[in-house]
Amino acid sequence: MRKMIELYRGKTKTLYSTDEPDVLVLEFRDDISALDGKRVDQLNRKGFINNKLNYFIMSKLQKAGVQTQIKELYSHDSTLVKNLKMVPLEFVLRNRAAGSLVKRLGIKEGTPLSPPVFDLFFKNDGKHDPMVNSSYCKTFGWVSEHDLSRMREITFQSNDILSTLFSERGLILVDFKLEFGIFQNEVILGDEFSPDSARLWDQKTLNKMDKDLYRQNQVGLIEAYEEVANRLGVNLN
Repeated sequence: MRKMIELYRGKTKTLYSTDEPDVLVLEFRDDISALDGKRVDQLNRKGFINNKLNYFIMSKLQKAGVQTQIKELYSHDSTLVKNLKMVPLEFVLRNRAAGSLVKRLGIKEGTPLSPPVFDLFFKNDGKHDPMVNSSYCKTFGWVSEHDLSRMREITFQSNDILSTLFSERGLILVDFKLEFGIFQNEVILGDEFSPDSARLWDQKTLNKMDKDLYRQNQVGLIEAYEEVANRLGVNLN
């Protein structure tokens, strides 16, 4: 039995230490948030569903050659993960126009983006995650040029893998956010991949099946997340 001590509590997830320095427990809570954490609610089963979805997606990426933080499922809402030194950046890849891109540029929502648009943000809720570029990373020492290049490469690689995966299940991967860390001098994909951090639309109806349902005060979020899991073949029992 691992002795767990809370290390970090984010908006929707909690990290715990264990008696192994290189291993943490990543817990997915039932919390959901918007507006940089100013709006928070709890939805029954959300943590359980996202834990299972994240483990499934990360496993798919790992089998395809992407090094991820996951080790094994720990409980219904938790996963054992590698203890990464996280980089304070968010890597966003956009296959279709949505969210902030629509607001910034006035592009019609759903417009296909070819090639995909790559955005980089400094992870800081208090500053509303401002957009940055590689020059900022070098000046402020957030990450080395070599590792930044590798993270960008993995982001595009993950897009190729997951766009195909979701398309085969009748879903459009509109956009997504990734975060990375360093473990034993290697770049490792960390944090999560779930409908909280990606936009997913039904191919036929274009219905939203992600956190935009909550952002836009629509109903049916848990049902949408469950449908995503079911289409992927994720066991929610």
